[in-house]
Amino acid sequence: MPTRRDIIASLPAAGAAFTVAGAFTMDAFTTEGGAAHAQPLPLAGHFHPKGKAPSPHTIRVLQEAAATLPFDDTRDLDEQARGFIAPLPDLQIMADAGNVAWDQERFLFNETQDSFDSIHPSMLRIARLNNNYGLYEVVPGIYQVRGPDLANITYVRGKTGWIIFDIMTASETARASWELFQREVGEGLPLKAVIYSHTHGDHFGGVRGIVTDDDVRSGQVEIIAPRDFMDFTISENVNAGNAMNRRLFYQYGLLLPVAPHGFVTQGLGHTIPAGSSGLIAPTRYITEAVEETELDGLRMIFQNTPNTEAPREMNTYIPEMKALWMAENVTATLHNIYTLRGAQVRDSLNWSKYIAEALFRFGPEAEVMFASHHWPRWGNERVREVLRDQRDMYANFNNQVLHYANQGVTINQIQNVYQTPKGLQAKWHCRGYHGSPEHNARGVVQRFLGFWDCNPTTLIPLSPEDSAPLYVEMMGGAEPIIARSRELFDAGDYKLAMEIMDKLAHAEPDNEEAKDLLADVFEQIGYQQENPGLRNSFLAAAYELRTGIPEGATASSSGPDIIRAMSTELFLNFLGIRMDPKRAEGLEFTMNLVTPDNGEKFIVELSNATLTNIQGFQATDADLTLTIDRADLELTMAGAKTLEAQLADGTAQVEGDIAILGQLAALMADFDPRFEIMPGTKLRTEHASADAFEATVGAVIPE
Repeated sequence: MPTRRDIIASLPAAGAAFTVAGAFTMDAFTTEGGAAHAQPLPLAGHFHPKGKAPSPHTIRVLQEAAATLPFDDTRDLDEQARGFIAPLPDLQIMADAGNVAWDQERFLFNETQDSFDSIHPSMLRIARLNNNYGLYEVVPGIYQVRGPDLANITYVRGKTGWIIFDIMTASETARASWELFQREVGEGLPLKAVIYSHTHGDHFGGVRGIVTDDDVRSGQVEIIAPRDFMDFTISENVNAGNAMNRRLFYQYGLLLPVAPHGFVTQGLGHTIPAGSSGLIAPTRYITEAVEETELDGLRMIFQNTPNTEAPREMNTYIPEMKALWMAENVTATLHNIYTLRGAQVRDSLNWSKYIAEALFRFGPEAEVMFASHHWPRWGNERVREVLRDQRDMYANFNNQVLHYANQGVTINQIQNVYQTPKGLQAKWHCRGYHGSPEHNARGVVQRFLGFWDCNPTTLIPLSPEDSAPLYVEMMGGAEPIIARSRELFDAGDYKLAMEIMDKLAHAEPDNEEAKDLLADVFEQIGYQQENPGLRNSFLAAAYELRTGIPEGATASSSGPDIIRAMSTELFLNFLGIRMDPKRAEGLEFTMNLVTPDNGEKFIVELSNATLTNIQGFQATDADLTLTIDRADLELTMAGAKTLEAQLADGTAQVEGDIAILGQLAALMADFDPRFEIMPGTKLRTEHASADAFEATVGAVIPE
């Protein structure tokens, strides 16, 4: 098994390590009259039989990008490799369910040659840096396992044991990391505390791989989190969870094989492990803006940073070690202001100000900065450099995007106007490996001005499938559209080709030639992207146009720990989302809900095809009163026991019209995470694999 030292040693010398100029091949293309034909031959070695090679235009785009990148700055290579102690013993980590939770070997293809004509050179660089796979020393007393998960796990030495900062996504990857750590440097000392830095699943989901409920109940292990952690952790994953899971397949490329023409890396790390995620509620919250405490004899200063990278997040400074933990507020990338899987748009100005506070509060003496993704930065000058750059980066998005917006640049134009300042473009840690300048700029406009570009034409538009037939008719039908698209493809005008082919695909969703050509266009645009989320989204759309949406079993988007952590109010709110309003037209009822074990009371009302609830009230004229302990209700919430069974065995009681419960149940819709995104793909399942859906849909949504 190659160690990280072996991988580092195999990289070409600095300056040549990531060059692409002259390294491409056009052998897969047919040529006519010296020009590349719009329909390159299917590419041998491509994961899909209809897959195409990069066009000469795409190759030129990547060559030009390589010429502008700061390859002379090799500090990341040194920092990423520093402190290496030992690799994880196995390239594969098995899940408790029997599948492979993590397979590191598949990512090592990116080390096999200097460059790939289907991968942006900057993306190839971060992919190679993400090949770290093992245990590293940050400074004496602080260690990280990096590689077998999207996020790192960090161990900090207290007086009597270890404190974990963030605990990965999956139980299996967290457990494997803990075993490696204990074998190499853990000294057999116990775990004393786990700190969740923020509310995203890749920072708490692995907790049950190391910690048990008994550990927490006995007080042996303390769980610490920022204030309001549970509220935001659960709500962000529930209300639009099904749609987020579906969109995640685009942003994270979950149906794409790891390959030169498919998935390469996710930027923050390689990808999400296909293991089991859990959640143990915090036993202690950090509530003050800046709060100092002692944890296992170690002094820590927590800085709450709400509404930055996550709704609730906190940095931590350890004065004794001069070590600054920046959670996910500062990593080796531009992060998402708007995240493609869907979430509330983040406040980039607020984000920048919390980084500035860390810079001036902790920066004067910090000698190392580490985080929940990527690798540490050593030396006070380097720490302050990265903090300043990242502060400026997020502030610039807010300031400059709004500068243009105040001059009339709209949400549909800003991505072609805004550019990151040249000084930041020259900093690797400000490149768009998770967020991109294009979609982040649109996110800032969305946050302040919303979706409308102020053109009444776009205020209440027709749906694409309704407007597209007229466009196709006015363009003369499918044949001239396809012919013109091939001309645009030949010229490398892929976005123009996309515009007209998208109309045809929506107007004629069964037109296989149209969908195949649109897939070819998406593929070339995808190859050209530096940002993994953009690449994955274009390639995922191409995949579904060519193959269809996978069939097969799907898992719930909420595991048992998430169900238990949901408030009763949130559960009732979600029932309002699940209810099909068309079925509810003309129906009315009022129901009281009582959960005696926790003292909660609700009124639940159906009227005007809308299901509402209000906590703390009871209706005197209710049509039905349902009484059930919250602990028993959780079984029904999780689908483990029907309400009918609860009534039959007496764990639930009713007064009034019991038929209302059946009526309510009949109004509920089941959300399918395989809903159609690209036209004409819903039923095209003959070649599709369901593996990714089965392995991933049940995971807590990250980032």
